[in-house]
Amino acid sequence: MTDHVDQYVAVIDQGTTSSRCLVFTRDGAIVAGDRREHRQILPKPGWVEHDAAEIWAKVQAVVAGAIARAGLRAEQISALGVTNQRGTTVLWDRVTGKPVHNAVVRQDTRTAALCAELGGPQGPDRFRAQTGLPLASCFSGPKAAWLLDRVPGLRARAERGEIAFGTLDSWLVWNLTGGTDGGRHVIDVTNAGRTLLMNLETLQWDPSLLSAMNVPEAVLPEIRSSAEVYGTAVGVLGGVPVASALGDRHAALFGQVCYGVGSAQSTYGAGSSVLFNTGGRLVPSKSGLLTTPGYRIGGEAPVYCLEGSIATTGALVQWFRDRLGVIRTADEIETLAASVDDNGGAYVVPAFSGLSAPYGRSDARGVVTGLTRHVTKAHLARAVLEATSWQTREVMDAMCQDSGVPITTLKVDGGMTRNALLMQHQADVLGVPVVRARISETACLGAAYAAGLATGVWSDLDELTAHWQQGARWTPAMEASVRDREYRRWCRAVERSFGWNEDGDT
Repeated sequence: MTDHVDQYVAVIDQGTTSSRCLVFTRDGAIVAGDRREHRQILPKPGWVEHDAAEIWAKVQAVVAGAIARAGLRAEQISALGVTNQRGTTVLWDRVTGKPVHNAVVRQDTRTAALCAELGGPQGPDRFRAQTGLPLASCFSGPKAAWLLDRVPGLRARAERGEIAFGTLDSWLVWNLTGGTDGGRHVIDVTNAGRTLLMNLETLQWDPSLLSAMNVPEAVLPEIRSSAEVYGTAVGVLGGVPVASALGDRHAALFGQVCYGVGSAQSTYGAGSSVLFNTGGRLVPSKSGLLTTPGYRIGGEAPVYCLEGSIATTGALVQWFRDRLGVIRTADEIETLAASVDDNGGAYVVPAFSGLSAPYGRSDARGVVTGLTRHVTKAHLARAVLEATSWQTREVMDAMCQDSGVPITTLKVDGGMTRNALLMQHQADVLGVPVVRARISETACLGAAYAAGLATGVWSDLDELTAHWQQGARWTPAMEASVRDREYRRWCRAVERSFGWNEDGDT
């Protein structure tokens, strides 16, 4: 590590709706940033596309904007990292550098029939032992297969090695490092782990998976670690090492310094995502959770995680606001919920489109239970918030049961963590402290940490752990007997949501 204190690390954050660039100091403070939205292309119901060339143009613009706002020169940037949403699929021409089709976005469902066909008699878990994932339309391997079969002449060109495939980290790193003039065609383990094409044990492309999905190896990027120098940037940041790539959820785990076995991180948005560090051990889930690479630093052994997604958390607050009209702004729910001491016996189960892990019940639908004349809108507001806590508890219980490792602390980030009442209830129902970082941009911070590790800005994980700063902490205050009673009632409410969507009902 050098002795310079005026070191800076830049991070590109490629999201579903926008491209951002943030510049961090060595102390982890944000110096400046820039953000630009890109178009959402919706050609058919269920189809979601982006223009990858537009995204690259936006990235160049936000990088230039952030550097200008920070008042820095390229030579003052020690490293550049990338974090991205993980499922979007890009295919491009290696010679021209142009995308051969719009990028197919994570939420796009056009491959649902293909996934069902691939599953065959074994169903969606056909490849779970190799990949840690179910067959689902959100993953990028089937999207690539779909494009190769639907774009005229593309499969033949792909087999000749003329076409490149990648998730957004691949597309951006290739362009950042020169594109058609020597750009590095790579993908990090966390993004490769979302393709349904990588073997979790070898961390390499699996020939049997490539054969099953009919994806030619010639299109694939080289799988690399999450923190290493992939190449040198050209353009605005000419000469700067491009030194990290992490899927957004993994980057948040890394930015929350969840480096020990049993450490856990949850991001609360419209839905929530929970990652649980299992160290060097691959843990197959018996509860329908995902097994995934958490991160890999250089040539070190990979760190694995269990991952659970909760479809409806912040979106339930939006429903309470927009559909029921009980509150005018999302922030009002905390004041309303805090005006009563408890939920009055009411529970809201937001199974709007079924329940994912640990239940896996597509027949479930949302219910409100426990209503009496005592229940007011304030009690319902509290029940709406508590639904997030209980769903997170269920996922965490499944993770601990699968791994045999107890959770000791939950690190949290995302918009809902501003709600202190919710965070206190989360600590109460988990029975462990809930901790929010001082810096809210934990995914960007994680990508910065990884890039800085690869280039000597920071020396090791111990330094990063010491460097990380707590913003707020909530400790359990609920008696164990009350927690157990409330959880039993929540479980009964969840059972009431089963069986509402039968025989193809809509």
